[in-house]
Amino acid sequence: MIFVFTCLQVLNALDVAKTQWYHFTAIIIAGMGFFTDAYDLFCISLVTKLLGRIYYHVDGSPKPGSLPPNVSAAVNGVALCGTLAGQLFFGWLGDKLGRKRVYGVTLMLMSLCSIASGLSFGSEPKAVMGTLCFFRFWLGFGIGGDYPLSATIMSEYANKKTRGAFIAAVFAMQGFGILGGGVFAIIVSAAFDSRYGSPPYEVDPVGSTVPEADYVWRIVLMVGALPALLTYYWRMKMPETARYTALVARKADQAASDMSKVLQVKIESEQQKVENMASKPSNQYALFSREFIRRHGLHLLGTTSTWFLLDIAFYSQNLFQKDIFSAIGWIPPAKTMNAIHEVFKIARAQTLIALCSTVPGYWFTVALIDRIGRFAIQILGFLMMTVFMFALAIPYNHWTLPDHRIGFVVLYSLTFFFANFGPNATTFVVPAEIFPARLRSTCHGISSAAGKLGAIVGAFGFLYLAQNQDKSKADAGYPAGIGVKNSLIVLGAINFLGLLLTFLVPEPKGKSLEDICGENDESGESGSGNRSTKSDPAVQV
Repeated sequence: MIFVFTCLQVLNALDVAKTQWYHFTAIIIAGMGFFTDAYDLFCISLVTKLLGRIYYHVDGSPKPGSLPPNVSAAVNGVALCGTLAGQLFFGWLGDKLGRKRVYGVTLMLMSLCSIASGLSFGSEPKAVMGTLCFFRFWLGFGIGGDYPLSATIMSEYANKKTRGAFIAAVFAMQGFGILGGGVFAIIVSAAFDSRYGSPPYEVDPVGSTVPEADYVWRIVLMVGALPALLTYYWRMKMPETARYTALVARKADQAASDMSKVLQVKIESEQQKVENMASKPSNQYALFSREFIRRHGLHLLGTTSTWFLLDIAFYSQNLFQKDIFSAIGWIPPAKTMNAIHEVFKIARAQTLIALCSTVPGYWFTVALIDRIGRFAIQILGFLMMTVFMFALAIPYNHWTLPDHRIGFVVLYSLTFFFANFGPNATTFVVPAEIFPARLRSTCHGISSAAGKLGAIVGAFGFLYLAQNQDKSKADAGYPAGIGVKNSLIVLGAINFLGLLLTFLVPEPKGKSLEDICGENDESGESGSGNRSTKSDPAVQV
């Protein structure tokens, strides 16, 4: 006998619901968390040069002070380490305690640590950098929790027709977070530069960094708390997702009551069906059990490996970003600017990149993901990233010539565009759809943590790997590497491997979550659900 679990009215009502206001409310509430995540993670890159000038000035040096390699790696990377840990911990906790109960904790942790980062105390470099790294680790820990929780909540609230677009829209707020960080840094630096104007470093090395510059980086970091605090109340007002309440907590009455209010329809409680479903062996296997590996092992391998490989390529973009900015004149030599004006130039450059390639790529995904599917977008993205990486790498010496640098910028922008209209979005969406409700948040946390491990490899491993093969020409403090050209070839190969591993991931477009993960039938085979997608006649939405 096949037991059809999605005859539960509450889940069927969610699956067939027309797009309505509560969907957009959920996108905004979850999306503002991702706006904050992106702002907090990426705003540090806007002020690291300023930190170097303030705390690591060397008298008589022809160049402004800069963070030593180990300090720079710690300041920029500690939040990524915290994010990785937070994704694993809060992903697991979201399945144990519920999505909503954990959701508010992550938001408050992000808000408090954003403020504390800007209040990093001490006048000595070690004290300031040490406290900054401490608070940014815990900031990252809170950000990490937002990944599995936001994705899972949005997938469990959405209807099956537009679920991909709704989850992708939450993730797309990351683009606005990056953009918002750049715009705010422009405003703050322009205001301070106008009020406390100073000569360039080459004219007055000491006077080019005014004492008030210390406020600039602190303000930029602290403002990251604001969007999170603004949405805290609404996060706490959201009811727990019906799928967690019914399938995991086994409270059919509560699930029906909550969704009756949200959907504004009458939904019957079906406690006995929930109990019957929970007693099925096919819905009792644990994470990493033999049964889980049989049904979802390849799926988890696919989501973790593709996210890992994608983030290596995505976060390694800083390898040639400085060359691009210098080549097109967006960032002049550091010695020709004062400290605050350098922040303005860096923020303007990153804002333009976000506006031209990052934000459009995300929203192309939102528009097309439920039309052409996750699989097609991810394959296309990895393919185009592979092509453009090799196009940058093989004739690399050609692109370094002054007359050809515009072409280099175009290819770089297209690589970034297809990362966002491609695997950067889909690797976030798919893990929230293809695993059972009781393991969904945990599996998304594992997948996203693999991505953050790739980010650490991309941002820091390749920073060393891409150094000049001649040690005398490598950046100060770094050993010789394999060079930018060879690094780009390696990244092209990584993208191609990501393309191949995409074939391990199923296509969830247009299916209910229970159909996709096999909760619909007694055999429990993933994606084997054959239930009609027609709505339950007892539920009118």
